Amino acid sequence: MSLSTLDPRTALVAIDLQNGIVAMPTQPRPGPEVVSRTAELADAFRSHGLPVVLVRVSFAADGADAVPGRTERQARGLAFPKGWDVVVDELSGHPGDIRVTKHNWSAFHGTDLDVQLRRRGITQIVLTGIATSIGVESTARDAYAHGYHVTLATDAMADADREAHTNSVERIFPRLGETGTTAEIVELLAKTRG
Repeated sequence: MSLSTLDPRTALVAIDLQNGIVAMPTQPRPGPEVVSRTAELADAFRSHGLPVVLVRVSFAADGADAVPGRTERQARGLAFPKGWDVVVDELSGHPGDIRVTKHNWSAFHGTDLDVQLRRRGITQIVLTGIATSIGVESTARDAYAHGYHVTLATDAMADADREAHTNSVERIFPRLGETGTTAEIVELLAKTRG
């Protein structure tokens, strides 16, 4: 465990735990397991009066708000089923949670996430979600660049590609923050919040 502390004003930020993404095949664990661990963290954060941020990715039906850059693997033009972008039931239903809709990989780019966190005096975030190497990593990079302390709940994230997940967890995340398991984070929350 390399997790040292949690700031007094820490928020949980869950990335893209929505119907269409959680249903996809992921590695090294299935989406429902990521959701279950994130729900455990969310319950712990809420019980200590700390913010929970539910981030989802969504696009207009015509794709007008999709990222326009050229890539070798284009995602634009895909048809998404109705309800694919709805946050999963296991995390919904808490009116105090902060909801952020993004149209990019990072939850910071083009959203009010930074404003929402700073208004609440947040200095640290704990990240979970799918996909480890895309939405989670991009958000972790931006959080680090914005000056937040970053903690990554590595057993509460997954990716479509096992190697990409492993690369993020082993090579990228230690340069952006501290890593820990759901149990370690919940235990540290209890210790630091009395």
